[in-house]
Amino acid sequence: MQFGHNTNVTVAGTTFHVQTEEGASAHALIDTTVYFHGRVLHRLTNNYFDLLPLNPDRERTLRLRVEKQHRSIVEEIRSGKLKLAVPADEKVAGVKGGPPSSSASSALHLELLNAKSWLAGKRARLQVAVRDQANHAIEGIKVTANVEGAAQPAEFFAGTDSAGYAELEFDMPRLSGTDAALVIEASNGNTRGHLRFQLRAKPRVPAAS
Repeated sequence: MQFGHNTNVTVAGTTFHVQTEEGASAHALIDTTVYFHGRVLHRLTNNYFDLLPLNPDRERTLRLRVEKQHRSIVEEIRSGKLKLAVPADEKVAGVKGGPPSSSASSALHLELLNAKSWLAGKRARLQVAVRDQANHAIEGIKVTANVEGAAQPAEFFAGTDSAGYAELEFDMPRLSGTDAALVIEASNGNTRGHLRFQLRAKPRVPAAS
């Protein structure tokens, strides 16, 4: 079982996204990353080798450890103890998003923040950042995830928050072909952006004769 947390923290009008993830037992790492408009400003990684091999009691301890690490970073940002250097080109008005100006963008930039851990078993959890070409977050954008090649049509959507992040969570449908793909799209008026990831259907195990 994998544990994780996501929190938006606003300080003096600037919103940071804090993400904490626990890696699989093979890595045994608790990783907390602070993002600003998709840029990494801070990262803290601790291992939990002392809890391996995991069992129900140790999983509870791990869950509490993940929560504690995430909460400590959030509190350090709020209190000012953790000093975050916002890139100079981001210190502009309107960081909370909104439609890009006519001269700012002809396309949206999408980033899957948890590209290495978005699928756990049959459960998908997509954490998507949406920015314009000036790298500004955009609030209220509809983000759609479509699974091409699914046995049944499968489309899911969510809206971006004030920091330009959207989270989509769903059960992965059964794949019916070899050309299956996960397509993530976003649009804002005439501006659009998309990501495409090729998917592999698990080979069927032949029945015993």
